[in-house]
Amino acid sequence: MSERVSSGRATGGSDEVTREAVPRARAAIAEHQRTVPDFPKPGILFRDLTPVLADTEGFSSIVTALTHGCSGVDLVAGIDARGFLVGGAVAQELEVGILAVRKGGKLPPPVYGVDYDLEYGTARLEIPASGIDITGRRVLIVDDVLATGGTAVAASKLMGLAGASVVGVAVIMELADLGGRAKIAAELGPEVGLHAITDDR
Repeated sequence: MSERVSSGRATGGSDEVTREAVPRARAAIAEHQRTVPDFPKPGILFRDLTPVLADTEGFSSIVTALTHGCSGVDLVAGIDARGFLVGGAVAQELEVGILAVRKGGKLPPPVYGVDYDLEYGTARLEIPASGIDITGRRVLIVDDVLATGGTAVAASKLMGLAGASVVGVAVIMELADLGGRAKIAAELGPEVGLHAITDDR
């Protein structure tokens, strides 16, 4: 199982509470997750966490567990689309704001945008380039699954374009064999902590 590299919690309850939520979240994931073969393309094993998030205890424990180890965060960035659901709840628990990182073409101009490679194709992430000033903000990236790490790295680069710095990446599940953890370490540096509640091993 994976643990965050960074330390401390931003605001709110004790880190003991968040640490105790981790095994409860792992149990909920093991019970409720759905594995779908050959989706969205042949050869891809899709991990569907929708049933986990629909479970009251599962959602609650996951949100609390994702805040374990957060330190000095003053903005959460949730990645389209399940990162919106989880990221908003994490931001509320940490008592900070939430920034929606959208898929390309969903926002009116002007935007900051980053193109990147997925496990099964290419994609683009965007955030507004006006109306929101995140210069100097310390950002926690939140998503549901870490696969190759391309999405998390692209979101982090997007924060950099807007003048913010990413201090951590938090995900529900890490697909350990796809190398996402190594990609984040290589491209974002060891100072950016990675926290995965569970992995697929």
